[in-house]
Amino acid sequence: MGVLLGYICRDPIVWVSIHRYHHQYVDSEKDPHSPIFGFWFSHMGWLFDSGYILEKYQEHKNVDDLKKQAFYRFIKMTYTLHLFVFTALVYVFGGFTYLVWVVGVSTTLLYQCTFLVNSVCHIWGNQAWNNGDLSKNNWWVALVTFGEGWHNNHHVFEYSARYRVEWWQIDVGWYTIRFLEVVGLATNVKLPTEAHKLKKSVASLNKFK
Repeated sequence: MGVLLGYICRDPIVWVSIHRYHHQYVDSEKDPHSPIFGFWFSHMGWLFDSGYILEKYQEHKNVDDLKKQAFYRFIKMTYTLHLFVFTALVYVFGGFTYLVWVVGVSTTLLYQCTFLVNSVCHIWGNQAWNNGDLSKNNWWVALVTFGEGWHNNHHVFEYSARYRVEWWQIDVGWYTIRFLEVVGLATNVKLPTEAHKLKKSVASLNKFK
């Protein structure tokens, strides 16, 4: 199941393309995985319709920046090989038991948590910012996804490396990025300015009136 999910989700270029289309057409008929088509569809159903994305977008034309980079082109050409080599190594070192837990169970749980952001965080939670879509902040999804559950924040500040906006919002992903920045392994880290947050706050208040 883990290998199957990895294969379905494809390489980083495809994944980034789908994510960008999601933001561009969020919660509309052109959204790749909106719950307006039902919870199951937004959670996983869209992955199993092989012609769905192709029919909507024909080609992944919104990732030319990644296509120009040799690293991502290499991953795109070899991602299936990576999956099967990793699976084979796990089996060699640990046998069938390791295969079940390290590849099957762990990868399936990882993807299920990730898919909660597409489904649950567009249905249940708190919408701190009225930005015109269905995105929600959901605290328990944030816990199991290391911060991605602050999804309404993410849709308002798409460029931000930090999901949290409030100090109390747990965001392990941001803590990791911040550590990498401190030790010099992450650069050009983008965060929303106070002016931008104030502008969005005013816009949200006006929409809620």
